[in-house]
Amino acid sequence: MKKKLFTTTAILIFCRIVIAQNFIPIWPSGHIPNSKHLKLTDSIANERVYRVMLPGMYAFFPGKQENQGAAVVICPGGGYERLAYVISGLQLAKWFNTMGITAFVLNYRLPNSPDLITRQNGPLMDAQRAIRFIRANANKWGIDPEKVGIMGSSSGGHLAASAGVINEDISAIKDSLDNYSYKPDFTILVSPVIDMSTPYAHAGSVRNLLGPNAPDSLLKKFSLQLHVTPTTPPCFITDAINDKTVNPMNSLLFYEALLKNKVVVSFHAFPQGKHSIALRNNPGSTQLWTALCEAWLNEMGIIKPLNQK
Repeated sequence: MKKKLFTTTAILIFCRIVIAQNFIPIWPSGHIPNSKHLKLTDSIANERVYRVMLPGMYAFFPGKQENQGAAVVICPGGGYERLAYVISGLQLAKWFNTMGITAFVLNYRLPNSPDLITRQNGPLMDAQRAIRFIRANANKWGIDPEKVGIMGSSSGGHLAASAGVINEDISAIKDSLDNYSYKPDFTILVSPVIDMSTPYAHAGSVRNLLGPNAPDSLLKKFSLQLHVTPTTPPCFITDAINDKTVNPMNSLLFYEALLKNKVVVSFHAFPQGKHSIALRNNPGSTQLWTALCEAWLNEMGIIKPLNQK
């Protein structure tokens, strides 16, 4: 009996370590902005989060000797209806750790939550705060505050791109973190939702983020290709041309806008992969995307080969 109890305890401890090293709330306790403070709980099922009441980050730290001094916020996808936190969150965090990058999987509020006052601001507010939180703790975590990026897949890509192009500070709450920039230094997008105002828009993401019958002004505000400027951070984009869920024209629209504004961008559209480009086991040449992304991070000076640190 004691042996069985020990085994069960060991497994639970191991699982907690594998999932993440720390969960870090990003807002002061009891002072989460844009909240009605309803007495609701988080909702999780089938490796998906359906309601987030405590916004925060699952932190994954590389070893001290491998630490490259860079960090990335990972925004899981899920159509702004749920967070696919394993396949587009935790697995990617472990990959970033192999490159010596500190990774933070963002547990951001979903716009369909009855607790939100302004639905469309919830996700971006949490993303901006996460970036500020990392910079505020950069010295403690061995991170260069000028090498803090953001990544997202699908609707998480929309959130990541929003953090890069929307120049409206919606996360300031008059505390010490307001002194830190909320803008990322680089962006990585996988099969991203970008557009919300043309026939290329992903209807589910539009409805979930902005609600039914959103006005044209709101649709254009969150059509991110319309807000790229020369100060938009460098961007890596990967997509599959046979994606039937989110039209790959979303990526092309963003790529075109980045080119027009002379923003450094690396864009890779693979023949296969559909809307399920993952860390591993991708079809054909799509399997190369992680190597290309790592090479880009090296090329941009965000990381160096581990043997050249």
